[in-house]
Amino acid sequence: MSRYKVVISGMNTNDLTVLNNTQMKELFLRMQKGDQNAKEELINGNLKLVLSIVQRFANRCENMDDLFQVGCIGLVKSIDHFDLKHEVRFSTYAVPMIMGEIKRYLRDNQVLRVSRHLKDLAYKCFRLKEEYVHQHQKEPSITWLAEQLEVREKDIVDALDSTQNVLSIFEPVYNSDGDELYLLDQIRDEKDEIDLLNNVLSLRSSLKQLKEKELEILDKRYYQDMTQTEIANELGISQAQVSRLEKSAISTLRKEMGEL
Repeated sequence: MSRYKVVISGMNTNDLTVLNNTQMKELFLRMQKGDQNAKEELINGNLKLVLSIVQRFANRCENMDDLFQVGCIGLVKSIDHFDLKHEVRFSTYAVPMIMGEIKRYLRDNQVLRVSRHLKDLAYKCFRLKEEYVHQHQKEPSITWLAEQLEVREKDIVDALDSTQNVLSIFEPVYNSDGDELYLLDQIRDEKDEIDLLNNVLSLRSSLKQLKEKELEILDKRYYQDMTQTEIANELGISQAQVSRLEKSAISTLRKEMGEL
């Protein structure tokens, strides 16, 4: 990755090259034939895309140079895995992968700074959420959690976000009538992410077989990079329902591919 390292301190975005669709297609065809210069041009021609994504996380990282380098890693992975057969714009394919790379970096580097207070608060939130869901069949609001625990809403959000990868992935965070959810359900594997993205793009016609809510959940989960909890809160359903709908949608897509 060092050969693609770019320093963005004081960078003038007007100096960044932007490729049109025709140029992108030509470069990908050249790269498929082994032209390494074409890959270099693809990287340089999409740095502005990386920069635009990095800017969304400006308030979550002090060192924007580091974040940009991580975004470039996601860009290179996108270029390596992109297939012209998808018949979609490269940016459509690259954005979720670049965002995923950045979010993993932020998550992994945040762990070292998680305080004991935040960990304890997160566990209290999970226990309280489980009780609430069991009684009301829906997720509690951040406001309600803050009131019950007598803390600020910001403290609740920070606690839940900061411990996403500290808690055991096999720690049950929801249990109702034998329907358990684990933190593992909220963490996406990079290989699975790439495979699913490729499959969805190559089987666009199969998406018509999905229900409207299943489509919406896949879009939020794998394109907008939202967790199941975030999706549940936005749609007004339980995290268990999100998990079931997501698994159902993926199962349908796999059947279309004859993977069962």
